[in-house]
Amino acid sequence: MRRRILLCVGNPDRGDDGAGPRVGALLREAAALDIVECRGDASAILAALEEAAEAVIVDAAISGAPAGTVRRFDLGDEGELLPIDSGWSSHGFGLAEAIGLARALGAFPPVCVLFTIEGEGFAPGAPLSAAAQAGASAAAARILAEFAAKERSDGASFFTAG
Repeated sequence: MRRRILLCVGNPDRGDDGAGPRVGALLREAAALDIVECRGDASAILAALEEAAEAVIVDAAISGAPAGTVRRFDLGDEGELLPIDSGWSSHGFGLAEAIGLARALGAFPPVCVLFTIEGEGFAPGAPLSAAAQAGASAAAARILAEFAAKERSDGASFFTAG
């Protein structure tokens, strides 16, 4: 059965790379979504996306924006195509490749939104920075607001408002 998922990408043991899992922790009891955590492995991301009818993906980013900045990308059927080298993910290989492969295989959810949280440090063993924590809280609030708006609407696509 295809489901509605919140895909939280990142490694909580690598500083701000843990921003995605932090959003999952904040929303675990607040939203009626299946929360899937993945450390950034392309095959695990692809497997999660293949099972999703609708998806929200959350990941840390390295783009040069101020730490904690939250950006939203609509990746669904008519959504944005993100180049691999655009700085929207902290993973050198994983999320971008999985998204591209899922699209090529026809396994990408027709409704998909990516939230990125700008990080500032990704050292092994480092804690999540205050800026990334604030960004994770802001992203969680935006996701909840979009989810609530979807639940109030009649037949509108999940997470379509930006």
